[in-house]
Amino acid sequence: MISWIFLALSVVVSLFTLNAYVPVRRNKLLFLPSFFASWLTIELVWWHLIWEVAAAGMFIWLDALDRPVGWIALGLLVINWLALLRILLSGRAARLLADKVLEPIADETYDLVHRGKISRDKDIGFRRVAGRTLRLDVFRPSAPPPPGTRRPAVLQIHGGGWVIGDKREQGIPLLKHLASRGWVGFNANYRLSPGATWPDPLVDLKHAVAWIREHADEYDVDRDFIAVTGGSAGGHLAAMMALTENDLEYQAGIEDADTSFQAAVPFYGVYDFTNRNDTMPDEFISWVLEPIVMKRFIADEPDEFAKASPIDRVHPDVPPFFVIHGDRDTLAPVEDAREFARKLGEVSKAPVFYLELHGAQHAFDVFTSIRTRRVVKAVHRFLAVQHARYLQGIPEQVAAPEVEMPEGAVRVDEPADVERAAS
Repeated sequence: MISWIFLALSVVVSLFTLNAYVPVRRNKLLFLPSFFASWLTIELVWWHLIWEVAAAGMFIWLDALDRPVGWIALGLLVINWLALLRILLSGRAARLLADKVLEPIADETYDLVHRGKISRDKDIGFRRVAGRTLRLDVFRPSAPPPPGTRRPAVLQIHGGGWVIGDKREQGIPLLKHLASRGWVGFNANYRLSPGATWPDPLVDLKHAVAWIREHADEYDVDRDFIAVTGGSAGGHLAAMMALTENDLEYQAGIEDADTSFQAAVPFYGVYDFTNRNDTMPDEFISWVLEPIVMKRFIADEPDEFAKASPIDRVHPDVPPFFVIHGDRDTLAPVEDAREFARKLGEVSKAPVFYLELHGAQHAFDVFTSIRTRRVVKAVHRFLAVQHARYLQGIPEQVAAPEVEMPEGAVRVDEPADVERAAS
C-alpha cells in the first residue's frame, strides 16, 4: 500500500509540473484551475522541490522501495525534479534576458545606492467619488533626501480583471525595492466593476497622479519625474495612463492637472479589448468586458472597445516604455504584448524595450521569487537610467536592441524615426 501511495503522489506532482509547462488555455472548466496550478508551481518551485524531496525521503523510510512500483515512483519523481530544476533555471535566467534587452542603456551604477530603511503610509484618501473614498499607500525612504534634492516617484496600479484586487496585494516587491533606494512609490486603488463602468478606473487614476503632484512637497517628490507601472488589468491601465497623458476626456474636474509620465512599465498587461487576433477565449468579451467592465456590446460600439485598447492608442509622443510579459501567460496572451510592443516601437519617439520572460506565468511578481527579484532589479535599472537622463537634460532617444525572440515573435528594435534617434 505504501508503494502505491508513493506512486500516486509521484503521478500527481508530475501532472502539476506538466501543467506548468503546458497550461490549459481554452477549456472553460480547466482554464482557471490550470492557471493557478501552473502559477503556483512555477513561482514557488523551490518549495515544491523541498517538500517533494522530504516526502520521498519519508516514503523511502517507510520501505516504499521494497516493491518495484516504489522504484517506478521514485524514477518518476526524479524526472519531475529535473523538470522543476529547469523551471528554476528559467527564473534565474531572467537577469540575462533583462541585461540583453537593456544593453543599450547599460549602467552598472544604478544599484550602488545604499539600501536604506523604508516607511509605509497606509490608506491615504486621494479622491471622493460615487459615495466612497479612494485611497493609496505610500512607500518611501525613512530618511529625508539630501538638501536641495527631490525624489523620483512611481505610481503602481494593481490588477484583478477590473473587478477585484487591492493596493495591498500587488506591486509590493517592486515598491519596497525602489523605496529602499530613494524612490517614492504610490500604490493606488480605483473603482472596480461591476459598480464602475469604463473609463471610471482610468479617470480615478488620473486623479491619483494629479494628487501626487499636488502633494509632492509633502513627500519630497520631484513632480516633474513620475513613472507608472502595474500588472494585468493594472498593466492595461498603466499603458493607458501613459498613452492618454493630459487627455481632457478623462480629466473632468482636473482639467489643468499634469497627468504626464516620464516612464511606463506595464507587466503582463491586457492590450486589446477587441480580441481581433483571437488570442483570448471568446468569453473574455461576452462574460467580462461587455456585461461587467464596458457595459456595452462590441457589435454595437466597436470604437469604444478599440478606444479602451492600448494597442489602438499608440502615438509618437509617449514616454519610454519597458513592456514585460511571460511566454506562458494564460490570462493575458503574450502574442498581444508582442504586437503592442511592435506597434509602439514603430511610432514612438522614445525607446520601447520588450522583455519576454521564458517560462513565466501571469502575475509572477506577486511572489518574491527568484524571477521576481531579478525583474525588479531590471525595472529599477530601466527607471534609474531614465531618471538620470532626465536630471542631465538628455533627450531619451536610445534604440532598443536586437533581441533573440521565440518563433512567431517580433522584435522591437528602435524608435520609428531612425535618423532622429541616430542624431
